Amino acid sequence: MSVVVVGLQHTQAPLPLLEAAAIADDDLHKVLAALGHRRNVQETVVLSTCLRTEVYAVVDRFHDAVAEIYEVLSEESGRSVEELSAHAVIRFDDDVTAHLFAVTAGLESVVTGETEVVGQVRRAFERAQEEGTCGPVLSALFRHALQTGKRVRTETGISRGTTSFAYAAVTVARGEDPAGLHDARVVVVGAGEMGAGVCRALSDLAPEHAPRRVVVVNRSEARAQSLVRTAEVARFELRATALDRAAAELADADVVLTAVAAEAHVLDAADFTGVSGPLRVIDLGVPRNVDPEVGTRPHITLLDMDTLGASVARALGDRAEESKAAQAIVDAEVERFRTASRQRGAAPIIAALRARLESLRVAELERHRAQLADLTEDEWDQVDQATRAALAKVLHEPTVLLKETAGTPRGERLVEALRILFDL
Repeated sequence: MSVVVVGLQHTQAPLPLLEAAAIADDDLHKVLAALGHRRNVQETVVLSTCLRTEVYAVVDRFHDAVAEIYEVLSEESGRSVEELSAHAVIRFDDDVTAHLFAVTAGLESVVTGETEVVGQVRRAFERAQEEGTCGPVLSALFRHALQTGKRVRTETGISRGTTSFAYAAVTVARGEDPAGLHDARVVVVGAGEMGAGVCRALSDLAPEHAPRRVVVVNRSEARAQSLVRTAEVARFELRATALDRAAAELADADVVLTAVAAEAHVLDAADFTGVSGPLRVIDLGVPRNVDPEVGTRPHITLLDMDTLGASVARALGDRAEESKAAQAIVDAEVERFRTASRQRGAAPIIAALRARLESLRVAELERHRAQLADLTEDEWDQVDQATRAALAKVLHEPTVLLKETAGTPRGERLVEALRILFDL
């Protein structure tokens, strides 16, 4: 069996394809079930975020399994297998480990070191466990990945400062003006996790950079009101309104940030009809929340996930040293996981060998019990302990050697020899 990942990510796939391939939380059950029913897929976890959709799987026949994964992604996205495969990246075995650990550490994110990806990986893992598609192999892989992400953030400065995507978006919204968003009128579209993150980032701005007013717009006005009530803001006006009244708010805004999980545009060109002055729109949605045509309007600057990456990099500056330190930890943890995996691979044959020799030891003692009938119970226990200790010493060196060579050609030859010699 092999471990593979078939993935689309922002560095290789165009935004329209990422939009189509993104798997909504409500659809994850269906996708996991479809993958779980494929002949060559034994275990699977699906990680789908605004920047990537990746299928991790334990498979029997590599090429057949990859074809089955593409079929499921094609059915879900409505895109052809040919289009998906033209932009997808396929990794297997050790490369899967290195990739997932780097993703969880935040090294593959637009915002290097961002903290949100850890929660995304954890939720993907937990959801696969709930659906029964994550077995022992992927469980070990994802647990170690989450431990690696925690270690990177504990031992390096990669997560210091602006590290959530919401905070990065607010940093970009401030632009190059030293005054930032001071006295600006801001509209936040979306009251979910990302929208709440944007509001927190705005509230954390220094007073001299804080906006004059923030309006939270959401399909459910009650949810927007709930976000406003729970927000701890004192330095600017914060209120909520419904999405059907968004046009009036946009006409009076300086900056708009959208963060809605939706399958279609939430704001179209008609919503911006009343805009007459300069307006910066930052679309954090995948699929996109704002019709791209809006970006062609006079006075409107539209940044979406296709163009936001470069702006984030400029706003946050270089993190080369932190990234280097984080990568060193990832490399060390990958090697540690490989060693542990090799030892786990040797465990079944070691257990079988121990059980086989233990059964022979017990059988021989029982065969001689009648001849040693004059031994007291304590003396018999001493004989049992002595033979048990002798067997442990005999097995020590073979056990160490099997663990050290597990997963190598030599290890495979040793395993095969033991199977033949001891009829395992």
